[in-house]
Amino acid sequence: MAAAETLLKTGEISAMIKQGYISSSSPPPPSSPPTSHFPSPTPPPPSPPRPTTTLFQMISQQSQPNPSSSSSADHRRIRIQDRLLRLLPAPGSDWGPPDVDLTLASPDGFRVRVGVHSRVLAARSRFFADKLAKRGSSVVEISECDDVEVYAEVVALMYCGDLGRRLAGEEVGRVLGILKVSAAIMFDAGVSACLEYLEAVPWSEDEEEEVKSVLEQFKLREPVTEVLQRVLIEPSTSSRADAIFLQLLSGILQAKDEKARRNMKALIFGLLSVDTSHNNDNVDRLEVSRETLYHLCHKCLSSLHLCLSEAATMDDGQRSKGDLVGEIARESDNLKWLVEILINKEMSDEFVMLWADQTELANLHSKIPCMYRFKISEITAELCIAVGKGQILVAKDARFSFLRTWLEALYDDFGWMKRTSRTFDKKTLEEGLCKTILTLSMAQQQNILLRWFDQFLKKGDDCPNIQRAFEVWWRRAFIRRYEGDRDQAQLQIAVCEYPT
Repeated sequence: MAAAETLLKTGEISAMIKQGYISSSSPPPPSSPPTSHFPSPTPPPPSPPRPTTTLFQMISQQSQPNPSSSSSADHRRIRIQDRLLRLLPAPGSDWGPPDVDLTLASPDGFRVRVGVHSRVLAARSRFFADKLAKRGSSVVEISECDDVEVYAEVVALMYCGDLGRRLAGEEVGRVLGILKVSAAIMFDAGVSACLEYLEAVPWSEDEEEEVKSVLEQFKLREPVTEVLQRVLIEPSTSSRADAIFLQLLSGILQAKDEKARRNMKALIFGLLSVDTSHNNDNVDRLEVSRETLYHLCHKCLSSLHLCLSEAATMDDGQRSKGDLVGEIARESDNLKWLVEILINKEMSDEFVMLWADQTELANLHSKIPCMYRFKISEITAELCIAVGKGQILVAKDARFSFLRTWLEALYDDFGWMKRTSRTFDKKTLEEGLCKTILTLSMAQQQNILLRWFDQFLKKGDDCPNIQRAFEVWWRRAFIRRYEGDRDQAQLQIAVCEYPT
């Protein structure tokens, strides 16, 4: 488990940070400072002092390790030693003998002891410079380190000249850990190197959240702002969001390359989709407006109307049938995609009425061959499925009105939809249509289902099979009759002409 991940997940920062950048500009000594022992000169104890290692030779400071935990502790010490040896310059640098005995201890009792040089610590860390100057001690202990490995690594980095090169290739999480400790001990060069690294490297989305969380704790405004520039939103972005959405959606609707258009439709639909399980996590989310979506719907309807008018009156002197078929299919597909977005964003109630009012378009639809028009019926199918699932909540009369306008066209195009559309789901449509019809009044159910009965007998499998709705209506009408108040007029069962 990465040390930096432990730091971030626990949310703990060593008590030393209270004396670093996160406190006010002139922090007073904390009431409970980190355990950093600088004993006054006293006569040496009777027993000889334990040996101190250099940074190249880490040793255990546990006088009597627990046998059950010694293997794990040894593994941690070896790992720390390997890390430090990779970070440090080659042995032999002219540092002289170590004159400070530094012990790093974690809350779980793990301890590492190293020999370091006071001139290095004092030159690189304002925290150590202050403590060493006040006490003049050669023994320093830092207790309750959040992660001993990260603290030791930061101490090693004080010996490095080119910190940026030493950090190259590190994981973002580890560098965040180094940044927190560097800030705690006022290691300015370490802080600067970490910030420069974070500004330059890519972040995953999880790392992005970690970076923002850690940097929000610091008061280094300019460097931190530079690092966060890639995620910092300008105030004008919110006001321009809808214009951006309109530009993107319009670009897709007008795209010439069919493959690119399909890919971008799937991408934008996914980005705009509402994830109801995480609504609380997206309180600041910017949404495409209802006005923008319906503006585009009206544009598609106008284009579709022009195409159908041209197809209904086409002669040999006009453009080829293939071009016209392609344009009708594209405009129908565009409108269906917008309807899917409206359904997903729970804004489609208005479209049901808009679609119900397209009686002129429905009349043109009936005057042109199925090969031109069947894509239009996919819009009706999408609405039936959504109403049947309870995703669109509109008044009963609105539901009946849109079925009265477009159901005949759906019956006529059903066979073509089955044979030519790869995405067509016959069972889902039939189930949605059954449920939608059964939400209507008994008189409206009778009107639609008796007309369907005649159509199904003529077309067979080329007509949707809504037998389940017919059975439910039959039981409601003739078996489980609900008459309500008997003083009210009873339901009259009568065969009537289907309105056109």
